[in-house]
Amino acid sequence: MRLLLSTAFLLFNLGIYAQPENPPATPAAERIASYQQRQALAERSIANAIEFRNVGPTIMSGRVADLDVWAEDPSHFYVAYASGGLWKTENNGTSFEPLFDNEMVMTIGDIAVDWQRNTIWVGTGEVNSSRSSYAGVGIYKSTDGGKTWQHLGLAETHHIGRVVLHPGNPDVAWVAALGHLYSPNEERGIFKTSDGGKTWEKTLYINENTGGIDLIIDPDESNTLYAATWERERRAWNFVESGEGSAIYKSTDGGATWANISKDKGSFPSGEFAGRIGLDLIKQDGKTILYAAIDNYERYTKEEEEDQLTKDELRNMSKEDFLKLEAYLLKDYLRRFDFPERYDVAKVRKMVESGEIQPKALVEYVEDANALLVDSPVYGLEVYRSTDGGSWEKAHEKVIERVYNTYGYYFGQIRVAPYDANKLFTMGVPVLRSDDGGKTWENINGDNVHGDHHALWINPKRPGHLILGNDGGVNISYDDGKSWIKCNTPAVGQFYAIATDMAEPYRVYGGLQDNGVWMGPSTYKASTNWHDSGQYPYRAIQGGDGMQVAIDTRDNETVYTGFQFGNYFRINTHTNKREYITPKPELGERPYRWNWQAPIHLSAHNPDILYMGANKLLRSLNQGKDFEEISGDLTKGGLKGDVPFGTLSSIHESPLQFGLLYTGSDDGLL
Repeated sequence: MRLLLSTAFLLFNLGIYAQPENPPATPAAERIASYQQRQALAERSIANAIEFRNVGPTIMSGRVADLDVWAEDPSHFYVAYASGGLWKTENNGTSFEPLFDNEMVMTIGDIAVDWQRNTIWVGTGEVNSSRSSYAGVGIYKSTDGGKTWQHLGLAETHHIGRVVLHPGNPDVAWVAALGHLYSPNEERGIFKTSDGGKTWEKTLYINENTGGIDLIIDPDESNTLYAATWERERRAWNFVESGEGSAIYKSTDGGATWANISKDKGSFPSGEFAGRIGLDLIKQDGKTILYAAIDNYERYTKEEEEDQLTKDELRNMSKEDFLKLEAYLLKDYLRRFDFPERYDVAKVRKMVESGEIQPKALVEYVEDANALLVDSPVYGLEVYRSTDGGSWEKAHEKVIERVYNTYGYYFGQIRVAPYDANKLFTMGVPVLRSDDGGKTWENINGDNVHGDHHALWINPKRPGHLILGNDGGVNISYDDGKSWIKCNTPAVGQFYAIATDMAEPYRVYGGLQDNGVWMGPSTYKASTNWHDSGQYPYRAIQGGDGMQVAIDTRDNETVYTGFQFGNYFRINTHTNKREYITPKPELGERPYRWNWQAPIHLSAHNPDILYMGANKLLRSLNQGKDFEEISGDLTKGGLKGDVPFGTLSSIHESPLQFGLLYTGSDDGLL
């Protein structure tokens, strides 16, 4: 078997070129031409005669990018999804109608609606800058409520953060364009049109890695606007989420010129640690109160529990100091981080004493990509207030923990209630509310509310009425977030993978972005009939970002699945028993590199044999109880950065020949 794998690797090792530092993006003209080609092919496709139906699940939805609500009748609103297009409801979310299914792209960054004129502006390309944030092709406009659409250019912007409409002139609009995610480009910044979108003028530009992320207009002075810019540079192996270009700008001439109002203005963060910024304002007693939420990447020293060994201490500890540690401290550390039983206090002490490992190996062993997402001590979310449009004061004294973690680039929204300058909402993993101008915060995520929030509308005429958009869909509250209802019928979940078993009728399994892994019958037809029994046919069997699924068809109950960065389980779907099966190298060896969507493969020749792909190929002969490495590094070796790279992204075993294996990696090796 080793020979077959090595031979296949040598035959198909085609990745002979170095990874370019700035990989070129596909030109917009080429993308548009390819769409036209796809349309022509689709018209001739034999699949046109195949009728498809939604087989579920239908009680959860997908990631919301933006909301726009009619204040005169809030049962009418539009929902824009990250990759699911634009939907409209006229019955408070009881049902939705898709409006954007036939356009060039379905990925949306922001929408703006002129309710009086039945006009919708769509800025395409989600701005949350995650792995599943796909590029758009600029601006679309509809003047008939979404029945027909016109493409208005800005195709090279890729990701649009905000569209703002002039309150009195339907021909004037502004756009905050973030620009390319994985490459530098110049079509980014703040753009203005004065002819309904026929032509655009770029009025604020910082540099090729800094774009416009947020934009708001003074409701009483339509020539006064505030813009937030964000510097970010993402590669497959590294993400720089902050930089000098992140700042707040003000214009008093309708966006013709701009002045920086955040640099060296009070305590507002600037420089290399300044990340994504969100803005909102309220007018009170003739005064403008401006709020900004910033993702501050500056590190701080986190208070640890006393009498507890920390990763930071071990990272810099000498051999001599390690051997002086009290046994109970080391025992507690090994327990907290779930070390295998074979690594007890005596074993680990002996390994350090003999020089087999250094103390920092105890950190490297447990510091996987998931841990780095949530455990790195950066300030994260900070809220600032300005009452003069120029100087800033932080609204709170304490660090607001566990809201942004290290991925505030995914959030960046703040809202102030139109009727109360002290009632604020910020969106992150939970949604928070402050009733005292940001001094203190309360988590208002309810039992029925998904995490990871991106959009919020506050009813200006009915205090307490909120419409919230998150990774799970739409929630509505009428009591400031004390209780919530769910409105999640649109089928817009982002599936990473699907699989089926051999039961009768066969069941469908799917792993979704931030919505876990679901399973249900293939015979399901979308309806609400299940309410009578209380037994919804689908159920979730795994949380997190649901990844690949493999089913042992001998019993159709043994399922292998998991969540991001290679965290996999063996689950019995009948008994609900689960075992964590992800292998680790020996203590002191280099950690495995796992792809965000790490591949697994169950052998068709013997379903007891399971393959998992890190940077090496691993094989279990006993249903994942233990694994062995059956290859060396099958990638180019990885690149320095904060994102795992040089990882396997695909595994397949020949269905005709046992042991004939193929792997593919994210850096281009087959």
